[in-house]
Amino acid sequence: MPQVMEFKLPDLGEGLTEAEIVRWLVAVGDVVAIDQPVVEVETAKAMVEVPCPYGGVVTARFGEEGEELPVGAPLITVAVGVQSMPAGAAEAAESEGSGEAPRPLIGYGSDHSRPARRRRVRPVTAAVSAPVAAPAPAAAAPAAAAAPVVPAAPAVPAGPVPVISPLVRKLAKDHGVDLRALHGSGPEGLILRADVEAALAALREPAPAAAPAPAAVAVAAQGERIPLKGLRGAVAEKLSRSRREIPDATCWVDADATELMAARAAMNAVGGPKISVLALLARICTAALAKYPELNSTVDLAAKEIVRLPSVHLGFAAQTERGLVVPVVRDAQGRNPESLSAEFARLTELARAGKLAPADLTGGTFTLNNYGVFGVDGSTPIINHPEAAMLGVGRIIDKPWVHEGQLAVRKVVQLSLTFDHRVCDGGTAGGFLRYVADCVESPAVLLRTL
Repeated sequence: MPQVMEFKLPDLGEGLTEAEIVRWLVAVGDVVAIDQPVVEVETAKAMVEVPCPYGGVVTARFGEEGEELPVGAPLITVAVGVQSMPAGAAEAAESEGSGEAPRPLIGYGSDHSRPARRRRVRPVTAAVSAPVAAPAPAAAAPAAAAAPVVPAAPAVPAGPVPVISPLVRKLAKDHGVDLRALHGSGPEGLILRADVEAALAALREPAPAAAPAPAAVAVAAQGERIPLKGLRGAVAEKLSRSRREIPDATCWVDADATELMAARAAMNAVGGPKISVLALLARICTAALAKYPELNSTVDLAAKEIVRLPSVHLGFAAQTERGLVVPVVRDAQGRNPESLSAEFARLTELARAGKLAPADLTGGTFTLNNYGVFGVDGSTPIINHPEAAMLGVGRIIDKPWVHEGQLAVRKVVQLSLTFDHRVCDGGTAGGFLRYVADCVESPAVLLRTL
């Protein structure tokens, strides 16, 4: 008798307590190897493929795609060491709407999964509600007499479902009708084809219009409701906490970025890996933080202390289909522009593919936000809690500018610094921002300080 092991949703780290099932990667009856990914989940941090520590045959899956599970909840059960499922077991496990509950596999335990096909499956509680017709002779059960669909399905009777015809079973299965929710109109409650067709007709017809209750009208007037969960919920919580706890202030300055853009063009003209503008700005930031370490810190409220951090773990804002994420470049102070460019590219690719690990999105000490990619000049960003500052960079565009006493067209960028006023005063923040602007306007300033 094989040993059946239950694999639970593991602790994904970084204080995460739940995850949403995005896509099952295995079906009931599949053979899995040790450490093979079995499900893709979305946490508040990232998309994660969860590997199973057991090898064998999947005997059950728990949870539907789109469902949130807490850490520690069962994911799958595996018959360890088994290389195949007994004949007919997979079909029994994926039985849906056939009128009979799937029989447990001998030695495997009960199968709590839904269809084994690799597709989006309905939650167990979302069975199709069908009309209930009073028992009557078969000829007296026209489809038009079907009662309207009601929100709550009737109690599902236990035991075998009174269906004889395999055609009736197939019709119900193909259209997602749960035969256990029907009372047949045939002799002794036998479910006939007409009963299934009546259920389908009732589902297709709109429910009779009824005067909405005042409360329903009020809810409808409020518009669409979108749950604050997953990544959106995590962002909302972090931004709200930042506003609650951090007394922030913002200062900004326009800078002539013509020389910086020329320096980048010259660096990229000699061959080798291309260097991005973001990488040059990041290198300037790490040099500025070395001069003004107050801004690479955090506040410990419990201890009532400012904690200055020894390394710069540089976060950068990246917009993805899932929303805004902030990947973190570790030990950015020790990287040159080429290394920074490569790491930005690597993390951005992972972010767009939804493959960032939770560790890639946490532990930042300072954030660089290039909102110029959205075609805007300025912003007052919210600090990425629990950091102490964020540098915002607007678009670099041609503007009239006084250069060496003459009016000229130069490439101008607006820089803004939002900082935690608890860790420093305006003089420090202004000194940091002025140093960054000086390096943008004259990259040689950076060389003199290295």
